[in-house]
Amino acid sequence: MFDWTEEQKQIRSAFRQFVQKEIEPHTRALEDNTMEPYGPMRKLAKMIGLKEMVAGALDKAETEAASGSQGSKSGGFGSQDPYLAAILAIELSRCNPGFTMAFGASVGLCGQTLMRRGTLEQKKKWAGPVLCLDKIGAWAITEPGSGSDAFGMRTKARKVSDDKYVINGSKTFITNAPKADVMVVYAKLDIPGEAEGTRPPQAFVLERGTKGLTTGKPLEKMGMHSSPTGEIFLDDVEVGRDNLLGGKEAEPAHGQVIDVFKGERTGVGHMCLGIIERVLEDALAYSKERKTWGEPIASYQLIQAKLAQMMIAYTNVKNIVLKQCYAEKKQLAVSLAEASAQKLYCTQVTTNVCLEAIQILGGAGYMREYQVERFMRDAKLLQIGGGTDEIQALHVARDLIANGVPT
Repeated sequence: MFDWTEEQKQIRSAFRQFVQKEIEPHTRALEDNTMEPYGPMRKLAKMIGLKEMVAGALDKAETEAASGSQGSKSGGFGSQDPYLAAILAIELSRCNPGFTMAFGASVGLCGQTLMRRGTLEQKKKWAGPVLCLDKIGAWAITEPGSGSDAFGMRTKARKVSDDKYVINGSKTFITNAPKADVMVVYAKLDIPGEAEGTRPPQAFVLERGTKGLTTGKPLEKMGMHSSPTGEIFLDDVEVGRDNLLGGKEAEPAHGQVIDVFKGERTGVGHMCLGIIERVLEDALAYSKERKTWGEPIASYQLIQAKLAQMMIAYTNVKNIVLKQCYAEKKQLAVSLAEASAQKLYCTQVTTNVCLEAIQILGGAGYMREYQVERFMRDAKLLQIGGGTDEIQALHVARDLIANGVPT
């Protein structure tokens, strides 16, 4: 049976104490955008020793470079204990999923991509500061006309010399974009004589302040208010080969993006588990305290049925998360279809659990004071971001049709 070890439970307790002290009291300010998430994020980085971890990863990268070894594309900073990363995401999401998203987009999507795919110079210049949260990162692929069709992007990088590119286009719905210092931005190479559909996407590392690069104001959203989301505009942005992730264009970025997608989709389960755990606790406590006709509503079978279904969802998502941690620990490959299946199931049941929690709390559940309505709004984005439910279902079905039922 998959479960947390006693040591991992102690680590969870330590994380929870930090979250209750440093993040929970600021939730309303974070949600109202009178406070940015980056101050608490930097306190969190200090608490978990990110600077020391990053320093070790950079030393390893330098040693590998000196020996002529390119190292593992999935190693480096990304080789930390997956159980600890999961525990951190769960505890943060129990409090504030939007904060979790802002942290994950900077450290995970941007910082990890730079550390795994960048040259040694890029790791030192950009990955280190982003992973330590000295700088804030963003990972940008989504465009106004190409959401689920990620590779249908219209942003183009025109090669004007062996060492210069000019990028034009825009990105939208990008976490941290309004404040990001470093951005990993994907664009299709504009190659004369080649059909547009065959042009390979490449990743470029851009910095705030670069001429022609601007960002819009934070977008107003249904949920995830603690996570700044915005647009990136690229108007004749000139960059050199040093800005090309990995320092060369030989390998199209399809594989890089798919790896990020898989990590993003399996990582969503951690957030789902934290949300379900918190709202189930709140709904259970309320059902025991709230009385009608002289009896706690927990004594009514209809309420018990709701609680039971919520507990079933919690058990299933917990098992998925722990199984994924085990696979990562053992370096077992997870297919894109399996990652999609995890995301599809976890996000759907999480939204349903939040809705049931609101129903159990009744009028109180609709009020901001009890916060379950916030978790529901936050949870809904998980069914959209990183690929909609429909896209996940397509990946799963196409893999099933092509390869049959896995045994």
